Amino acid sequence: MSKIISISEAASIAIHSMVLIAGADSSLNVTAISERTGSSKHHVAKILQRLVKEGYLSSNRGPSGGFSLHIKPEDLTLLQIYEAIEGKLLDTKCPLDHPVCPFDKCLMGNIVSKMTREFKEHMSNHTLADFLR
Repeated sequence: MSKIISISEAASIAIHSMVLIAGADSSLNVTAISERTGSSKHHVAKILQRLVKEGYLSSNRGPSGGFSLHIKPEDLTLLQIYEAIEGKLLDTKCPLDHPVCPFDKCLMGNIVSKMTREFKEHMSNHTLADFLR
């Protein structure tokens, strides 16, 4: 089945993991996060390490170790998390990234550009704090 919009598994794991970590009373380990997200422990670990490198998480090793937020939930947008995994979200005019369209106007009616702007706006207007109980 075809999808108009698709978010990578890595970006989805990152966002969901960050909400879980933000809402936890103590640090969460990879096993707990992978069980809650239904994802591979190895994939979760790789993604969380990237978020540590970005400065969004702290990690502690050992039996009582795990991940905790290094930044306040209200100061971290979903867009920041998404871009930490996927790279900077660019507003492109052409879905095929062609510099010049062979037609007088875009056959897609610039819907790709519009959807990208709306996605970016939504993600930048929501912080982790918005999803905490």
